[in-house]
Parts: sequence; structure tokens; C-alpha cells
Amino acid sequence: MVYIILDVQKKNSNQALKRSAFILLIFGFLKSNDIPYIIVLGIAQDGGLPHAGCISNCCKKLWNTGESEKVSSIGIVDPKTNQSWLIDATPDFANQLHILENIHQTKLSGIFLTHAHIGHYSGLLQLGREVMGAKDMPVYAMPKMKEFLNKNAPWNQLLSIGNIKIINLKNSKELKLSNQLYIEPFLVPHRDEFSETVGYRIVSNKKSLIYIPDIDKWSKWDQNIFQVILHTDYALLDGTFYSSDEIPHRNMSEIPHPFITETMNLLNDMNSKNRKKIYFIHFNHSNPAIDYTSSVSNIIRSKRFNVAKEGLKFTL
Repeated sequence: MVYIILDVQKKNSNQALKRSAFILLIFGFLKSNDIPYIIVLGIAQDGGLPHAGCISNCCKKLWNTGESEKVSSIGIVDPKTNQSWLIDATPDFANQLHILENIHQTKLSGIFLTHAHIGHYSGLLQLGREVMGAKDMPVYAMPKMKEFLNKNAPWNQLLSIGNIKIINLKNSKELKLSNQLYIEPFLVPHRDEFSETVGYRIVSNKKSLIYIPDIDKWSKWDQNIFQVILHTDYALLDGTFYSSDEIPHRNMSEIPHPFITETMNLLNDMNSKNRKKIYFIHFNHSNPAIDYTSSVSNIIRSKRFNVAKEGLKFTL
């Protein structure tokens, strides 16, 4: 606690008040710098944007300009300890690590994996001897994800030579990150060919955020997404596809996700305050919502939902 002693003599009272206000301002700034936060490090589906093999309008301009959208990932930051954690090691791991360690001035303390689809774990290779030669980087994984990494090359080489070490996760079991941060994995249904799939709940002493970049359909989950939203402060949800007619040449049943239109209809009865908690993320390259300025993004926001973008910060 900070105490400020004021000079109560009339001739000095104005100066004392100004000094007090200045000290309080500085104290408030320093305190706010200790508040943990989540930073969005990418918003695209596993293939990123532009997307391999795509020469349609959604990619054409970006091929010409060199611009891109990174694959979905979020960073958890505790400024008090200068620690950070990644959720998922994406194909854009190098850039996302650089943002966390050099722009946010933190030290990466671990990587949490959601599942074994290409956009969520392939960046682990950057920790190997051909690139970083990391030493015992903690990688947090559920049992089947751990087994997948243990049994398959080249991932098992990362383990055998000590580039990474796997920390076991359990469904709905909270894990302490620091004195002011906790994280909890929870199972979600999602084409589990190689591993189970989890979302994450990140909790501070004051607020919480849920992150579900991949799920088949909300109706297949054993939890009620409506109730989950009511009991959190922020929700980053699967927004892979905007609508069912987005990629007519693909069988959508092979790549199930809740369409953004479905999710908005499902949660439409929520009041505006709760809808504003929701940020769609993990956009396929074909999804017009990946362009923050598009008419589709404007429609989403007009319904009081939100569209995630790289650099977005959620204070906890």
C-alpha cells in the first residue's frame, strides 16, 4: 500500500495536490504493468493466409503484396515475472516467438498444445537441433497427444535429445502458471484422428478467458456454450467458416466446424454485454471474416459479436 502525505498549509495545498495526483498516476501505471494479459498472435486456420495452392481473390492480393495472416495462436503473459506461454506451436512459430520474447520482453516458459492437426504442433520442429537447439522446453500435452509425439518421428527426436520435455495435462485439471495465473484444459469433440482435442481456460485473480479454436459442432460438446460464455470474461471461439457455401468444392462433413452464422444464431438470445465477450478466430483462408474491414466482419460486429485480429490484447 502507498500512502501520500499532503501539505495542508493553504499556500502549498495546490502544489501538494498536483504532486499527489502525479504520484497516484505513476503508481497506477506501475500497477497496471503487473496485470497479466493474453495477446493474439495469429488468426488464420492451419494453412494461414495466403493459403497453399490458392489463387482466388482471397489470396491473390496477398501473394502480390507479401502480406499475410499468421496461423491462430495466443500468448499468455505475466509481466510481473516476465514469463510467457504459447498456446500451440504453429507453422508461424518463429515470428510468434519473436513477438513474445522481443516485443513483449518476456521469456517463453512453455507451450500448451490443443491437438495434433498441422497448424497446432508442427512449429515444435523449430526447437530441434536444426534451428534453436532448445534445452528441455516444457510442452504441455494431453495423454494421446503425448503418445503421438513419443511414437512418431521427427517429434520423438525432440524428446530423445532433450529439446523438449512433456508435461502431462489432465482434462479439467487446473495448473498453476504463476502466482496470478492458472490454466485448465478441457476436452472438445474434433476429428481426433491422432490425439484428443482441448480448449483452454486461462484464469487470473480477477478475470478469465476461454480459447476454443477447433470444435466439430457445439451440439456435440458435453457442455453448454451459452452457459460457458455467461461464466467467463472473454471467449475466443472457432470461426473457421462463415457459412456452409464457403468452399463448394469440398465436402464440409469431412472438415466439420460450427459456422459463424450458426454460432451467432445459437447465441442470439444473449444480451449485448455477453455477446461482446465473443471473438471469432481460426479463420479459413476462404472466410471473408479474416479481413477485418470486410462487409462480413461488419455484419458480425453489427450483431454485437467480435472478430479477432493479430495484436489484440485481453487484460486479465
